[in-house]
Amino acid sequence: MSPGADPPEMVVHIRLFAILRERAGRDSVELHLSDGATVADALRALSELPPLGELLGRLPVQMAVNRDYATAETTLAPGDELALIPPVSGGGGEPAGGGESREPLHVRVSEQPLSIERLSRAVADSRAGAIVVFEGMTRQVPRLDYEAYVGMAEQRIEQIMRDCISAHGLCAAAVEHRVGGVALGEPSVIVAVSAPHRAEAFAGASAAIDRIKAEAPIWKREQVADGEGTWVG
Repeated sequence: MSPGADPPEMVVHIRLFAILRERAGRDSVELHLSDGATVADALRALSELPPLGELLGRLPVQMAVNRDYATAETTLAPGDELALIPPVSGGGGEPAGGGESREPLHVRVSEQPLSIERLSRAVADSRAGAIVVFEGMTRQVPRLDYEAYVGMAEQRIEQIMRDCISAHGLCAAAVEHRVGGVALGEPSVIVAVSAPHRAEAFAGASAAIDRIKAEAPIWKREQVADGEGTWVG
């Protein structure tokens, strides 16, 4: 580069979700950063945007680069997708890793209604002596509105279920999670697992839903009768 010339730039695509998207009034931002910039550099640039600066200063967010969790030191490349992930609806904590598995597995995050019967059939297995199904329901409020970083949510849930299959000796596992509006009394998530014995099936289902609520980038907003809503952390 010749003396006095501007350093090379790259474009990074920023994805915003839940309260960040709402505050910014859009779901994505393009940043022009210097080559070799890190996630921390991107966050500093975003903090200079009036709608986001104050919120990023007080909201604990996790970062993901191309759908993999990242740190502030992660180096960005041209065209990368950096997602800012506010606290998810079920809790926080560091994402856990896991090994590969080729066991039967079904995961879907969509607006489609959920079915216990469909997921029970998905985990039916001749080796299984027990099938356990967990169904999470909307309660107390007229409606919950769910938002998700769908591609990453499905990848994260798949990894969680592979870990549970390995750790608890499951025969098969299936998870479906709703996005969009879910009315009072309707299921928002179903986890189904099968195992040779009931103890493994119960343990696997419990571990799965706990980790999904803590790790999957899915958010919920409680909608009350007058149309007001609150993001649930």
